[in-house]
Amino acid sequence: MAALVIFSHYQALPLLSARKAGQTAGEVSPDLGLSIITASLTSQGVRFPDEILLLWEAIEEIAAAENNCFAVTPDGIEKIVRFSELTGRVYSLMPTTGAPTMLISGIPMHRIKDTEPHADTLEKIKAARPLTGHVLDTATGLGYTAIEASQTARQVTTIELDPVALEIARFNPWSRRLFANPKIEQHIGDSYDVLETFPEGAFDSVIHDPPAFALAGDLYSGEYYHKLFRVLRCHGHLFHYIGNPESKSGHNITRSVIHRLKAAGFRQVRPAQRAFGVVAVK
Repeated sequence: MAALVIFSHYQALPLLSARKAGQTAGEVSPDLGLSIITASLTSQGVRFPDEILLLWEAIEEIAAAENNCFAVTPDGIEKIVRFSELTGRVYSLMPTTGAPTMLISGIPMHRIKDTEPHADTLEKIKAARPLTGHVLDTATGLGYTAIEASQTARQVTTIELDPVALEIARFNPWSRRLFANPKIEQHIGDSYDVLETFPEGAFDSVIHDPPAFALAGDLYSGEYYHKLFRVLRCHGHLFHYIGNPESKSGHNITRSVIHRLKAAGFRQVRPAQRAFGVVAVK
């Protein structure tokens, strides 16, 4: 279902302030900051140009939910949260000052401290360059990596384990190009297994941005790195997001990852600190 308006507390709070100030119209974003429209402020609520009326009670509910985004439809509001029978985890769309992130069991899938998900993605893309030819994105999520990689790549192949994650992405205005860009090819399945279906040397670059180690430890294993090595062409580049290298856990995981990547055959393995990951060459 394509929601007509996606809202969070970042959009709701200014409307409540405008109402308190006695305004009869206000500027608001219907798509989490991507665009701005003018909506009418009535005694009942906020009326959008497409005649959707968002009641003040609903706006107050949205304003109070700092970690949630809501779909606004002619039938009311719906919190964008889904439970996955496949993983047993709860997925939700969380607003930030920029692009939203996805929470999986309460863990954000992007950096949100001192940055926001779109800026976080651009740092990963910068570390992964050059992104030309055929690029593999091992973990779709909200699709930000695939979308940005497709700006320069000939083709992007992206893999998502859980269809519920893509259901959340379909609500997200910032993910629309994931589903509209013909240069992006989507695969559903466990990345560990899907890699077996690709020919040797199929990709010019790989962006490996897995969930946190606690959620997907197999995607940090030596066996998995051997699979990545096989599908990457000779002299191809790998970027592997890990997490904050300054934290104790991040430091330890980074050190272990570098060791296992070298054991899998990668060379020139080095930290990409601004992107919270490492880069390597086959």
